[in-house]
Amino acid sequence: MPDRRKRELLAQILRFGLVGGVNTLTFYGIYRLLLPWMPYFAAYTLAFLLSMVGSFFMNTYFTYRTRPTWRKFALFPLTNITNYAVQSAGLFALVHWLRLSEETAPLAAAVVAIPFTYLLSRRILVPAGVGAAAGPGGGGADGAATGARVSGVLPGGPGPRDSPPSRRGT
Repeated sequence: MPDRRKRELLAQILRFGLVGGVNTLTFYGIYRLLLPWMPYFAAYTLAFLLSMVGSFFMNTYFTYRTRPTWRKFALFPLTNITNYAVQSAGLFALVHWLRLSEETAPLAAAVVAIPFTYLLSRRILVPAGVGAAAGPGGGGADGAATGARVSGVLPGGPGPRDSPPSRRGT
């Protein structure tokens, strides 16, 4: 992998972590704002859903610098399901098999889940052939698509790195 692609991939991973931190704070802030007005579980659920929508747009525009579509929006909750499943399995394994304390095990399980969540969100949000990890003939760090057609764009316009599909090889 050329140095430019490695740097872009590292920058993307760092942006993913930053979005995760911002999203966690956003979730908690919304939860605390809603808590006086509704039962705690309703506040939790609404804050979770709103922060997931925010996470989708932050990851689309900031982390992966791509265009949001309805298809991506519909698939994005899979990242949260994956995160929950990996964290839950990790929590169980850490507590029951490795005898880690119940107080610290959730933090370790959350760290273990990050790569899985990153890879799945990248798979959902970055069109094939676009981005830093694109293979030969891919868009590379400039994000130019190589024949990938993006349709059903959500309101808000194109992301900073989107461009019309390339006509190479046609």
